[in-house]
Amino acid sequence: MSKMRTTERLRKASLKRKKNVKSSSQSKKLCQEQIKVEVPRILTGKEATYHSFKDLIEIHSIRACLLSWYDKSKRELPWRRMAVTESDLNKRAYAVWVSEIMLQQTQVVTVINYYNKWMQRWPTLQDLAKATLEEVNEMWSGLGYYSRGRRLYEGAQKVISEFKGEMPQNAEELQKQLPGVGKYTASAIASIAFGQVTGVVDGNAVRVLCRVRAIGADSTSSTVIEALWMLANTLVDPLRPGDFNQAIMELGATVCTPKAPLCSECPVKAHCRAYHQVLKKQESVSKRLLGNTLSKISPTPDIEECENCSLCLPDKESWVGSLGVMNFPRKAAKKLPRAERTLTCVVTRKRTAGDAEEYFLVQRPNIGLLAGMWEFPSILLESVMTEKEQKCKILDRLTELLGSSVTEKNFQYLGEVVHIFSHIHQTYVVYSNSLNSASIDTVKQGRKKCPSFRWVTKTEFQQSAVSTAMKKVLQLFSHSSTDGKLLDKDVKRIYGSETNRNKQKERKHKTSTNHGGKQLSVDSFFRPTVKESL
Repeated sequence: MSKMRTTERLRKASLKRKKNVKSSSQSKKLCQEQIKVEVPRILTGKEATYHSFKDLIEIHSIRACLLSWYDKSKRELPWRRMAVTESDLNKRAYAVWVSEIMLQQTQVVTVINYYNKWMQRWPTLQDLAKATLEEVNEMWSGLGYYSRGRRLYEGAQKVISEFKGEMPQNAEELQKQLPGVGKYTASAIASIAFGQVTGVVDGNAVRVLCRVRAIGADSTSSTVIEALWMLANTLVDPLRPGDFNQAIMELGATVCTPKAPLCSECPVKAHCRAYHQVLKKQESVSKRLLGNTLSKISPTPDIEECENCSLCLPDKESWVGSLGVMNFPRKAAKKLPRAERTLTCVVTRKRTAGDAEEYFLVQRPNIGLLAGMWEFPSILLESVMTEKEQKCKILDRLTELLGSSVTEKNFQYLGEVVHIFSHIHQTYVVYSNSLNSASIDTVKQGRKKCPSFRWVTKTEFQQSAVSTAMKKVLQLFSHSSTDGKLLDKDVKRIYGSETNRNKQKERKHKTSTNHGGKQLSVDSFFRPTVKESL
């Protein structure tokens, strides 16, 4: 009886296994059909298998692992708290928008303080729209890439005037309607604030996706960018799109970093082709060292097996063993920034002997680099000039701005300051000029073809919408006025090196004077000292 029951149980178990196998096979077939729609059209054959995802089971696993890791390990950031706690969709979208614009080309640690101050001053779109561009530039001062703040301000005004204060709620409309909002920013706002199921591809996501799918081609090429967006849209979790997108960016920022990535801590390393590629290479080296050349062929095609693949490393020789997963992604060589030289003059005045020193600032044009920002009077040098020619040019400019003749009585050369913009290697040739009280009253506002100007104290200067470059110029000026202050490294690089060269010249001159310009022999160190006669 017992034997019959056992046989019956085995028969039922066998039928159940067959049913499960059939169900699993059907499920896998459906997965494969569904994923075919999501695989980039540019991928075919082995490339589609290697650089994409084989089925939804793998995708679900990646989603689950990444979100679980994110829930436990994410950094607590003010904009993330706003996205979770703010129930008003417009306020939530605005908070995400501000953070995404500030985070462009800027580190999180730098943004946090700016973000908190910004949201305290302008907590809603309506508050920002009522501000002035001058106030926005002042708040943005020091954050860099100043056009970002201006476009954010213009976008807020547009939402208020054209959309009655209601933010567009999908990525397509956000990108189309808001100035300075590109595909990534629009997708981030739409997914985090409004829950739209759309992927994101920023610098961190590019790195993660390229490593997970071993994409070694130039990550800035249109072919790779298109493939990455398709992968991002395939991976994004439909139930938690905002969290998933933040998770993949968080992974790139904290674990899958550009240098020294923490692969052992990666929640998706089991699905990472770059990581497996490194393991294969290490295994191959180990076997060669042990004299064992036999190995099983992996069912997953190796990276070298993708023939004529537009996403692989350019060739086998491109692999650098010491880099490991850092072989991915590859970027085209950066274009060197163009070199520019600019004459700059720090003009100061004191109304009376007891007054604080004031600085003369002019406003830049409302378009172009550093639009609307304040600076010391400056002139772009378009040709090589002698020091005499430089003095004449800057004095003529000051006379034009101040409305009275400026002499070189108090004119002084201070040195040079270097500042690197994203596309410009700028060298400021810095002079100073102090105005006497008699010439102050001749300065008149509103002359034709002259920019707006104003006089500010040192405290007011720091609070004004001035660039980091101008702060470096003021630092050089302050150092020339009072010794002992520390210089910024970019100021030191030129000003300090000149000081060292002068000291070396002095030492060399002193040595040549004391010893007749001859090099001392070793024996001379052991001779008794001869006292000078009085």
